[in-house]
Amino acid sequence: MWKSIPLLFVALFFISSCGPKGFIKGEYDQDVQSDNLLDDQWSESDMQRVVQTLVQQMLQSRHIKNADRPPIVMVTRLQNKTSEHIDTQSIMDMVRVELTNQGGVQFVDKSAREDVAEEYEYQGSGMVSKETQKGAGGQIGADFIINGRLDSITKTIRNEKTVYYKVTLNMTNLKTNIIAWTGHKQIRKLFEKKRVGM
Repeated sequence: MWKSIPLLFVALFFISSCGPKGFIKGEYDQDVQSDNLLDDQWSESDMQRVVQTLVQQMLQSRHIKNADRPPIVMVTRLQNKTSEHIDTQSIMDMVRVELTNQGGVQFVDKSAREDVAEEYEYQGSGMVSKETQKGAGGQIGADFIINGRLDSITKTIRNEKTVYYKVTLNMTNLKTNIIAWTGHKQIRKLFEKKRVGM
C-alpha cells in the first residue's frame, strides 16, 4: 500500500499539469485605442472604428450641422444579425457618448423612463416642496431616433479566413418617419490559421 502512494502523487501531478491553464498575471494596456486582433471575433477595436466613423458622418448631416437648435435625439437599438453574441447596447452607448461630447445634438433617455415616472410619483407624494416638484407634461419630445443593424459575413478557404462586418445606422424623423440620414461602416479582417509544428 505504501509503495503505491508515490505513484498516486505522480499521477495527480501529471493530471493537474495537463489541465487548462488559468491566466494568473496581467497588466493594464496603456493604449485602449490600439488594435485588438487576438481572435477572429468582434472586438473593442472594431467598435471604436465603427463608432468614430459613423459619428463623424452623422455630425456632417445637414439635419444636425445646419439645425437652428441642437436636435433632440433618442438612441434605440442596434439589431445583431451576426452569429456572434455581441453587446450591441454597448455600441449604441458609445455612439451616444461620442455625439454628446462632440456637441450638435441633445438626448432624451428612453431607458430612464421608468425611473423618471417613479420619481414623479415620489415628488407628488407630499415629501417634496411645491417649489421644486417636477411632474408629467414638462418633458421634451425627441426629433429623431437613431437605430440600425450589425451584419457579418465569414469565409474560410484552406488556412485563410476573412471576417467582414457592416454596421448601418439610421436617423429617422419622428414626425414624418422619413430617414433623414443613414450611413454605414465596413470592416474586413484577415486571419491565417497557425500551421502545426510552428
